[in-house]
Amino acid sequence: MLAFLFPGQGSQRPGMGRPWRDHESWELVDEASEIAQRDVGYLLLDAGADELKDTRNAQLTTFVSSLMVLDAVERLGVEPSICAGHSLGEYTALTANGALGYDDGIRLVLERGDAMHEAGEASPGVMSAVLGLDDDLVEVACRRADDNVWVANFNAPGQVVIAGSPSGMEKATQHAKELGAKKVLPLPVSGAFHTPFMNAARDRLRVALATANPRDTDIPIVSNVDALLHQRGDEWSSLLSAQLCSPVRWKHVLLELEKQSVAGYVELGPGGVLSGMVKRTLDNARVISVATPDELDKLLEWVSQVAPPNSKEHDGERLFVVERLVVSPAAGVFVQRKDIVDGARVEVGMVLGHVGEVEVRSAFAGVLQNFIAHEGERLALREPVAWLRTQ
Repeated sequence: MLAFLFPGQGSQRPGMGRPWRDHESWELVDEASEIAQRDVGYLLLDAGADELKDTRNAQLTTFVSSLMVLDAVERLGVEPSICAGHSLGEYTALTANGALGYDDGIRLVLERGDAMHEAGEASPGVMSAVLGLDDDLVEVACRRADDNVWVANFNAPGQVVIAGSPSGMEKATQHAKELGAKKVLPLPVSGAFHTPFMNAARDRLRVALATANPRDTDIPIVSNVDALLHQRGDEWSSLLSAQLCSPVRWKHVLLELEKQSVAGYVELGPGGVLSGMVKRTLDNARVISVATPDELDKLLEWVSQVAPPNSKEHDGERLFVVERLVVSPAAGVFVQRKDIVDGARVEVGMVLGHVGEVEVRSAFAGVLQNFIAHEGERLALREPVAWLRTQ
């Protein structure tokens, strides 16, 4: 089981698109600009920190950049068994697993960003991370404030985000410190998200969700709202609507993923915040963050280690052989690499051929049994190209 994790707002940073400017996956940025009728490339390349802090820009750029990374990873043939996303990242996860089309995902994120921006202007609020204090005591600090302040994110043990009015936050911050919090750090966001301050945004989002009509999927997503697996499209309208005004239960999401026997966690997108949360929450978790093209080769090595080709049966005595498929990273005409023949040793990342202009690289090490695709054959995305024996 491999889990793909997608970050939320706050992970954006100036220039985060520059490493990808010449990569094939940049085409998603151009497509996003056409759909959104905004220059997404400018935001990813040249926008400053203050401009990216605007929730309308933060959500759009984080969504697009995360899916750009996903596209590059899928071109390598690496796919998830299960997904999860932190707040906005849940929309990325729904697009990644096919519940939403790319165009519908962008339109939803635009509507969500606009609605949350307006709600934030109507009810100005702020958010802060409380470090080093148990969840229950953070909730006590909010109640003792006796003001408009609530827990917004249960991120990891000793890492809880609170949000609300400036006056409420000031009081809750003081109580949290009195109760033993090590630090209370303001966050670079433009509203009190995941609190009742976002109630005004829910009606707009419900209309947009009904229009998008999420589909059923084979790959499940663990929801922020209830930390349970969901695959039915008709459940997501209410879940995403509720997510706006209720706390993100990310710690509980990670515990559910662990319960599902996830072997490794791959964070796809800017930053690396979620990887840190995994390490704080789960003992001995295997986790990697992919944010730039330079980290793609590291991912291939990591996958081969997290999902080793040989494993013992439950009695611990006999080994069984695992077969691995190499799939097409793109749609197009397949051209086989001529110097690789049946029986050849294949290493992680080795190029087996091309589909159009895109390299077909193996995500696994093993012995090539044969090519499934024929020279000159037109392949669909993720169609099998070759298969290996990994023993």
